[in-house]
Amino acid sequence: MSVAFAIDPRLEQGSVAVAELPLSVVRLVDDRRFPWLLLIPQVAGAIDLIDLSEEDRGAVIEEIAAASRALKEATGCDKLNVAALGNQVSQLHIHVIARFSTDSAWPDPVWGKGAPVPFEPAARDAFVKSLRASLAV
Repeated sequence: MSVAFAIDPRLEQGSVAVAELPLSVVRLVDDRRFPWLLLIPQVAGAIDLIDLSEEDRGAVIEEIAAASRALKEATGCDKLNVAALGNQVSQLHIHVIARFSTDSAWPDPVWGKGAPVPFEPAARDAFVKSLRASLAV
């Protein structure tokens, strides 16, 4: 019996849906301090990139590139951080984070730097709309 794909609730908590790409679900972390996308490949049981087929690994790299372009276009960031850590949530997910030399964590990683500051709903919705347009979904 195969296991059905489902997003770990910890990835859903504190994030909002942006788009569904051919392989991955894209979510926006609800923290306006650090514009931050999560890409979650829709492959049941995937923990690491090596758990994806060769075809899916290629697809996820292209989706990371598309999400990175959309985030850079929407924010004008100085740098993009891309990571697949999985120390707290083992389900394979990729972080794409817009960084600014003026952000409160710069030049350090964003993890553990203060409490999240949620977007105002209208600003979040506008940001998600611009990301969807860039992702052409």
